[in-house]
Amino acid sequence: MPGEPYSIKVHNLEARNCNHGCNCQFGGYPDTGDCQALLGYEVIEGHYGATDLTGTRLVIGVKWPKAIHEGGGSAVLFVDESASPDQVNGLAMIFSGQAGGMPWEALGGTLDSVDGPIVTRIEMTVDGNRSSFSVPGVVEVNLTPLIDVMSGEEKNVHISYPDGGFIWDDGRVGTTATMKIGHENVSFEHPGRFAAYATPVWTNKA
Repeated sequence: MPGEPYSIKVHNLEARNCNHGCNCQFGGYPDTGDCQALLGYEVIEGHYGATDLTGTRLVIGVKWPKAIHEGGGSAVLFVDESASPDQVNGLAMIFSGQAGGMPWEALGGTLDSVDGPIVTRIEMTVDGNRSSFSVPGVVEVNLTPLIDVMSGEEKNVHISYPDGGFIWDDGRVGTTATMKIGHENVSFEHPGRFAAYATPVWTNKA
């Protein structure tokens, strides 16, 4: 059964193993053959039922053996230790897809296993495509802007969906200075790959 009604706006800090541009955004299939991602979220404002989720933080490590829509994925969810039990439950319901609503209802259906929520310390700095997040000893992600090789200046590159995207409508593209996780069967490291910063709004309300 669907969970409580929710609506959240988040800082979306995204790091993936694909090349810059992320071919799934265009052709629907990863250019590396598989998809591995580390995702950090801080709730700007939002709620799950009567529970205020503003300021809560979540980190997801996930991998799929082929394209995301082909399934077979494995994920681990970390929630910051500052969250209350009700907030932990709300975040877990939303980001596992159990509460319904896109994109998490669809993404949850592509996963064969989900570990967590693991309540632990999450360190996070939100600064556009200079953001960073970590689960000490397990996850470390540092985003950095794209740099023009000729001028040495930063590039302001966006992927935009004027009619609305699946996960976000507008993402500022960066790169992964650091991207690694070591947690049981979700373990990988991919510096110098695709990264994006966005502020999507997600809800299960009609």
